[in-house]
Amino acid sequence: MAIWTPEQIETVLDRILLKVQKPGRYTGGELNQIVKAWEQVKTKIALIFPDIYDLGLPNLGLTILYDEINRREDALAERAYAPWTDMENQMRSLGMPLYSLESKHPLQEFDILAFTLPYESLYTNVLNILDLAGLPVLAEERDERHPLVIAGGHAAFNPEPMSPFIDAFAIGEGEEIIHDIIEVYRAWKQSGQSRETLWLSLAGIPGMYVPRLYEVEYHPDGTVKRIAPKSKEAPLPIVKRIVAQLPPPVTRFIVPSIDIVHNRIPIEIMRGCTRGCRFCHAGMVTRPVRERPVEEILQAIETALEATGYEEVGLLSLASSDYTHIQELVEAVTQQFGDQKITVSLPSLRIESFSVELMKGLKSLKPSGGFTLAPEAASERMRRVINKFIPHEQILETAREIFAHGWTTIKLYFMIGHPEETLEDVQAIIDLCHAVLREGRRICGGRAKVHAGVSTFIPKPHTPFQWVSADTMEQIQAKQALLQQGLRGQGFKLNWVDPKVTLHEAWLSRGDRRIGQVILRAWQLGAKFDAWQEHFNFDLWLQAFAECHLDPAFYSHRKRDLDEVLPWSHISIAVRPSYLKQEYQNSLTGTLRDDCRGHCYACGILPTFNDLRAKTPDEAWKCPPVRRKTPIREKATA
Repeated sequence: MAIWTPEQIETVLDRILLKVQKPGRYTGGELNQIVKAWEQVKTKIALIFPDIYDLGLPNLGLTILYDEINRREDALAERAYAPWTDMENQMRSLGMPLYSLESKHPLQEFDILAFTLPYESLYTNVLNILDLAGLPVLAEERDERHPLVIAGGHAAFNPEPMSPFIDAFAIGEGEEIIHDIIEVYRAWKQSGQSRETLWLSLAGIPGMYVPRLYEVEYHPDGTVKRIAPKSKEAPLPIVKRIVAQLPPPVTRFIVPSIDIVHNRIPIEIMRGCTRGCRFCHAGMVTRPVRERPVEEILQAIETALEATGYEEVGLLSLASSDYTHIQELVEAVTQQFGDQKITVSLPSLRIESFSVELMKGLKSLKPSGGFTLAPEAASERMRRVINKFIPHEQILETAREIFAHGWTTIKLYFMIGHPEETLEDVQAIIDLCHAVLREGRRICGGRAKVHAGVSTFIPKPHTPFQWVSADTMEQIQAKQALLQQGLRGQGFKLNWVDPKVTLHEAWLSRGDRRIGQVILRAWQLGAKFDAWQEHFNFDLWLQAFAECHLDPAFYSHRKRDLDEVLPWSHISIAVRPSYLKQEYQNSLTGTLRDDCRGHCYACGILPTFNDLRAKTPDEAWKCPPVRRKTPIREKATA
């Protein structure tokens, strides 16, 4: 691919943008974007979200990195997203490379390309972006002439499927590690040494995984025999990075010139979760819990409102109602911003930590729309299995309060396919939805509605369920058919996930390094935008597996032995494998764990990061003050 100048790209854009949907995706120039003098900055980084602009712009992880990097005088960060198919066709027909929005420089002119991988269905888009940039998709085919390609995000906690394409993975939180990467890269570039020297230097950064420095051996049955470093400089395990205390939140958000999926100010009020739901990947990999002070959140909202003109604020976390000062925060937001008529949303509310007082405060901040709750399972037996025990009557009482305070729609999120689940447990979802609708009709008549969102469980890495198998296509279809039959008629709305999509995610999230060849072949056959229904091609993926002589069921439907070396065993989330095994065994007996804010169960987080915690104010970490192991306590049943 020929080298294009920014001026050439600008000229061509003037000709082709009228031929594509939403030209604003490709122009840049938004309010609050940062454009630095290209020639005056030493290290240039392209932050890439491997899906369209509409989804990528509001991604908080890349927003944080954009702010962190651009605060440095010696570095710049610019953005790139996957072009939609109409724009890609125009670019390929002209031989035009993918470029950054800020300066229109081709991606191949950057020093570092940094991808975020929040979910697995973006993998083929990464390959497509590298190809559109004029770069070899395989890491082994790139050399000193090419940018360093790195990746991070939640999907990177099992980096093996994407390891043939990525030079280095940042495991864990990015606020600090990105600066370490910049320093190492700059020193290497000035030294003039070989690319291999860069790999070794990157491996010396805590939390960095460089795949080419490790070799994987397999047993004859296809399971992993061992994952071993090739060099003494390569650590084992690779322990995730965290920040000891959440830094002040971003406030100068880029304001898009077109409509996107979230037009709001996202303020992270808390990171991590202490509930210990056994299916939840995010809850395990983001430990420990760290909270922001109320005053810092209020100041961030005020500054962001002035800087953006947005009218909605999202107070984000995995479990917003578990934030220690949630009532105080809602009251303060109401008092300080109530006359500005802004909308404040609190996603991820938990039934257990919900209160009437909180509901009243939310009503004044968000006067319309539905109310979302996530029981995840409807039978009390299944709630014990997954460690999300909520008495049946508590759910109905919460629903009554919601309807009584003026909401007419309740959205209930469930998951089918949990370990040990039966059709009776699925029927319980139907029964609970009907019970909630009856409560709504008793209070607000025919206006009451229940929307059920039902996803399908996937055994994720680094969770207590990482050893179990996923449901087969036939099992998922039978459960969904039961739901479709039972949740029809006035007042109900049901959303579910295509079983093929579920199996695709299971293959990629649980895969080993050999899955990389399947991803490559699928992309060569035409796979991209796998997260989009109109583009996802299940049969194409089956063809890729067949051509690579791999069995997809080996990854999705095979139960793992508790002593098996898992493809992600060399990646440490600082939660002990013995703790995860114990939690899996607890699931088999329906034994519950309480919220660990007051009772330490020795998961491993505290001793791993003890030095960081010692430097952090006590109020920031929501963990017990003393590391100790206490007996498992059963919650009271209904």
